[in-house]
Amino acid sequence: MLEAIREHTKGWLAKAILAAITIPFALFGIDSYLTGAGSGVAVAEVGKQTVTAQEYSNAMQNLRSQMQAEGQQVDQAMLDDPATKQAVLDRLINSKLLSAEISKAGFYMSDEALSQYISGMPEFQRDEKFSQEIYDSILRQNGLTPSRFEQGMRNDLLVGQARDGIAALAFIPTTLAQQTLKTVYQQRDVSVTEINAADFLPQVKVTAEDVQKYYDEHKDRFRVPEQVKLEFTMLSANTLIASMKVTDDEMRRFFDENAAKFQGDEQRRASHILIGFGVSASEADKKKAREQAEDVLAQVKANPAKFEELAVKFSQDPGSAEKGGDLGLFSRGTMVKAFDEAVFTMKPGAISDLVESEFGFHIIKLTEISGQSQSYDDVKLNIRAELLYQKALAKFAEQAENFSNMVYEQSSSLQPAAEAFGLQIQSSDWLTRNDGSKFFKSEKLMQQVFSDDVLKDKRNTEAIEIGPNTLVSARVLEYKPAAARSFEEVKAGIEEFLKLEQAKKLAKEKGEAILADLKNGKAHDELEWIPPVTITRKEAQGLSDLAMSHLFKLDASKLPAYGGAVDGNKGYLLMQVQSVTSELGDDATENKTAELELQAALSAEYVAAYVSSLRKKTDVKINTKLLDPVQP
Repeated sequence: MLEAIREHTKGWLAKAILAAITIPFALFGIDSYLTGAGSGVAVAEVGKQTVTAQEYSNAMQNLRSQMQAEGQQVDQAMLDDPATKQAVLDRLINSKLLSAEISKAGFYMSDEALSQYISGMPEFQRDEKFSQEIYDSILRQNGLTPSRFEQGMRNDLLVGQARDGIAALAFIPTTLAQQTLKTVYQQRDVSVTEINAADFLPQVKVTAEDVQKYYDEHKDRFRVPEQVKLEFTMLSANTLIASMKVTDDEMRRFFDENAAKFQGDEQRRASHILIGFGVSASEADKKKAREQAEDVLAQVKANPAKFEELAVKFSQDPGSAEKGGDLGLFSRGTMVKAFDEAVFTMKPGAISDLVESEFGFHIIKLTEISGQSQSYDDVKLNIRAELLYQKALAKFAEQAENFSNMVYEQSSSLQPAAEAFGLQIQSSDWLTRNDGSKFFKSEKLMQQVFSDDVLKDKRNTEAIEIGPNTLVSARVLEYKPAAARSFEEVKAGIEEFLKLEQAKKLAKEKGEAILADLKNGKAHDELEWIPPVTITRKEAQGLSDLAMSHLFKLDASKLPAYGGAVDGNKGYLLMQVQSVTSELGDDATENKTAELELQAALSAEYVAAYVSSLRKKTDVKINTKLLDPVQP
């Protein structure tokens, strides 16, 4: 029984749920999982929905658990990689987007259809039939009510149908697929050479009159934008961390409640003998089962070498009894709580006393430990930092509204707010709108700074959120209106600019003349072509993006083929294609696989484009600071 449950519950969800579900259910999160401090803090806001810190944390832990369940080596560096974290968060965000669109479109799944799907899931079956007992046990293990679970499944099935429906629109005929693959895998032998603009600079003459004329005709380009000097004060969760306190009891409790999170890559292998007492057992049933279990335990203690033999004879867990009670390797949090707590305190070779769970009485033998766990002392500093940050977030949430009200109601000075919340008032240097937007990372704040209320009436700005859990209010100390730079300030720069523009023009003219000659079969032996290289669309062999974008567009029906392009301030780039290979291989199986991959890629692009369109019309805000654990 326990073995059967374990085998069905070691997939994406770290605490055992639905490994074989094809919809990305595990990454989407279920509200009932959102327990623990800080669970409601938003990692991302998706329209009117949020991706909570607990959902994100669950998804990352689920990824670790799936890798372990699939026998992969868990690489913490990979899990900590920003690209991995962003991919997990994007999945969560996309789920929210699709869910909202499905709701808006009025998609519906009947109770009958949902019931048929769940009853057909192998996770809930015994002897090829739906088992209410297994269903209830799995949901109970994960703290889920049937209504919560079914609500989540209904949503995920609808999301899956919408995604599959979009993907099904992508179709590519075999002939077109083969032509496309020939193009995709095409190889070209190419070479390039540069007509350098710098070589023409000695030929260029720019007069003082040319410089003055350019200045007179483009004065708007030489205007200094309006500028301000600001004073500002900032309320941030990060600055509150120093005033927070965390006790040893709080850290220990957090460690105990999140044991699975800190397990490292440790796994344990155990065997057990289960003497069950059934669901809703009476006290008499339990007493009878205990007496039998104590008798078996006495036999085990008398002769530990016979553990496997006694398991085959007495254990009532059909999934493991025939294997001498062997449960295989498993991570912390995979088994039921009582079993888990017992086995992760044992030493290899040790045999436990009776351990009671909802399934009955267990006699456990620990046979192997692989990997390494993390002790409380190993992670104590990280736990302290995380709890400090959670407390700072809570304190920030308490103070944010009062801070916003104070800088608005006492708008003639930032001093009252600074004193009330123990904040510093800081000053800036001269800032343009653009400078200020970059400095504060907020265009909204600078829009307020240059508004009439703030600029002319010398009022505080509103408290503006310039980053996750960070509010700023500013006021103007000094102001400079926009003004033109003098000719003397800019004339040297104008002269250099005009020289380069003329040199680029000469380089282009020469390049285009040479290109015309090459296309007409006239050689130019003075050109210094690079040694030919073989490129594909994936292998640039060191060529620039400009060269790659043009080389595969050149008409190669007549070889050699030539092309050219203006290369920014460098000059003019000449390109040559000497030969082209665009045949598919002879292996029919490989070609078919490539065709299927092309079809899958096209389907994925359809889905990605659809989700992208939803994202563009939805306000998505990401709290980037919560994507990474707080370091001590």
